[in-house]
Amino acid sequence: MHSNTVVILGSTGSIGTQGLDVISRHPERFAVVGLAAGGAHIDLLARQAAEFHVPQVAVFDKTKAAALREALDQAGAKHTQVQAGPDAVIAMAGSGANVVLNGITGSIGLEPSIAALKAGSQLALANKESVVAGGHLLFGAQTREEQINPVDSEHSAIWQSLRSGTHAEVSRLVVTASGGPFRGMTRDRMTDITPEQALNHPTWNMGPVVTINSSTLMNKGLEVIEASRLFDIPPERIAVTVHPQSIVHSMVEFVDGATICQASPPDMRLPIALGLSAPDRMPDVAAACDWTQAAAWTFEPLDDEAFPAVSLARHCLAASEKHTAVLNAANEQAVHAFLDHRLPYLGIVDTVKAVLDSMDAELRGAPLFRDVEEMEQLEREARAKADELIDKQ
Repeated sequence: MHSNTVVILGSTGSIGTQGLDVISRHPERFAVVGLAAGGAHIDLLARQAAEFHVPQVAVFDKTKAAALREALDQAGAKHTQVQAGPDAVIAMAGSGANVVLNGITGSIGLEPSIAALKAGSQLALANKESVVAGGHLLFGAQTREEQINPVDSEHSAIWQSLRSGTHAEVSRLVVTASGGPFRGMTRDRMTDITPEQALNHPTWNMGPVVTINSSTLMNKGLEVIEASRLFDIPPERIAVTVHPQSIVHSMVEFVDGATICQASPPDMRLPIALGLSAPDRMPDVAAACDWTQAAAWTFEPLDDEAFPAVSLARHCLAASEKHTAVLNAANEQAVHAFLDHRLPYLGIVDTVKAVLDSMDAELRGAPLFRDVEEMEQLEREARAKADELIDKQ
């Protein structure tokens, strides 16, 4: 069997480590030719390079290059080449591997995504911020149709369900949400929520920013934006339903009344594996539903009053790409402030809304970014405005 060459961006994070777990079970299918990470877990990056005999690694933080070289030597990967800095990560993404798995968190994942697409690689995309902040820049970099394989569990589920009909036959998309750790709470009960409480997600094990976004349901707002742009469905035809069991990962409703869903126990290895191997499915990736056991799947409407992030995201999606970029940048800043105990929990989404309100007139001029530099400049403005508002609290 032909081995697909793979580059993994964000290899020490949740997506990256699970991607390598999938690859380790199917060594005949894949050859890992590059790993990139931010630099917070140098020893893990070195162990990964040694285990998978990776010829080159890149670290985003230039100051970690020497420590990485030493860690590689100790791990038995003396021949692995080290590159450092943001440009090194972008260069690795654009090195022409068959598949690039982008598990970087944040809009810094956009330029590597663009580089991968321009190089002709299939992009297994778990970095939703690429689509939220600079969607048309990303899609404009494609060298062929269907070059992006969605890896988010919801978008993978929609992608799989869409095989059941044509685009013209789609009535609407239904994105499922677990509801997070505060499902059922009213807004007035959320005033004293701590980072420790918000990081305790009931069904998924993810990085800290994504976990906080899941608790505020900002993650779901970003996913509505991503679904609209990935699958070319307007926001008014995308519904959100709360499904606490996290078994049905999303659904597609067709014009004849049929609803097709993808269901499996919560395990990110399944969408990651499909992102790496599509259109083929690999055996023994994750556990299937156990139909010998009684189970109940429940669905309930989203409480927009307690969790206003989804309606705020819909507003931004309807307004412009610049609005969604500001939404994402301001939210990242607010989440970090909350994790640092500088902002109360309810202040996260309130701060994002305040930033959007203050920048609205500026954003309505030209709705699309000319280039990545313009996007990054607007993000810096949004982060600075968020910091200014946070410091006043």
